[in-house]
Amino acid sequence: MKVAIERAAFLKALTPVHRVVERRNTIPILSNVLLRVVEGGVLLKATDLDLEVSNRMPAMVEQPGAATVPAHMLYDIVRKAPEGSEISLTTGDGGTMKLMAGRARFELQMLPDSDFPDLDPGELPVRFALTASELRRLIERTQFAISTEETRYYLNGIFFHVAGEGAERRLRAVATDGHRLAKAEMTAPEGSDEMPGIIVPRKTIGEMQRLLEDGDTNVTLELSDTKIRLSAGSIVLTSKLIDGTFPDYERVIPSGNDKEMVVSKDIFKNAVDRVSTISSDRGRAVKLALSEGRLVLTVNNPDSGSATDEIDVDYDAEPLEIGFNSRYLLDIADQLTTGEARFELADPGSPTLICDKEGGDALYVLMPMRV
Repeated sequence: MKVAIERAAFLKALTPVHRVVERRNTIPILSNVLLRVVEGGVLLKATDLDLEVSNRMPAMVEQPGAATVPAHMLYDIVRKAPEGSEISLTTGDGGTMKLMAGRARFELQMLPDSDFPDLDPGELPVRFALTASELRRLIERTQFAISTEETRYYLNGIFFHVAGEGAERRLRAVATDGHRLAKAEMTAPEGSDEMPGIIVPRKTIGEMQRLLEDGDTNVTLELSDTKIRLSAGSIVLTSKLIDGTFPDYERVIPSGNDKEMVVSKDIFKNAVDRVSTISSDRGRAVKLALSEGRLVLTVNNPDSGSATDEIDVDYDAEPLEIGFNSRYLLDIADQLTTGEARFELADPGSPTLICDKEGGDALYVLMPMRV
């Protein structure tokens, strides 16, 4: 193969592909990126056997061919090449690829392209389109609640499904780690009616989020019970899904909490942040003492001292003291989109529902802590 590529275009095309490659691999071919040179352009592809990302870019092709070379090494060479330079790639009968960038010369060890694995998605019967910003919003509002506990593997991703009937059908994203739950939704896109409930793994979610930065573009989702494919412009991401059953999250969402607190989101967030300064990394507990029109936040750390703060709130129910993990409160506050937050509470031992004052398309459930 022999091809010439403009450095900036090469870097842009290679960036989303090389991220898939793990730094440490027991299978050498998985450390490599596949370059398939065809008339008019180059296909780049990388995989970790669970997730595959490919990208196409135009190039000046002299001789078609294919090769695999170390992904992170190639990325670093292209990144460090002089701006505005043209990068030429050449392979011959040997086991190396010659790379020229300006006056710099490199030779990279290759592995046979025939050994490169293909993550065959099989048939993907469900297909629908939505904007990048819509999908990104669902991910951002729920991603923080994904569990990192590997034993409950079915919680290590975001659960996507369609709920409701007729015109009220909604595409929902739900994540939980057992301590908190995040749910976000949007009007179900046309073509999503037959969508099965799927759990998209954490790593795939992170890569999808990066690919959705251009919010105005349309993206296409294709999926089956076991695989998902996201197409965004020239980039195609294909991933296996988590093979498990997501718990019945509706049972966790409280519906009878009779105490309501409305508070400025920013004032509340800043107060929690202030008092949690002295909390331990292990504890992170903050006590909320509610009375009419007032909220007192308290943190006690036997090793470093205590802190209190007081803010005005809209609350007229009976007094209540309840504890939460301060980090979880801050994570949820970051996802609220309006100026005021609504807390629906029951008692010190029951889950609390948190959302924007006017409701909206997202809600959060937080389990209390003993304080």
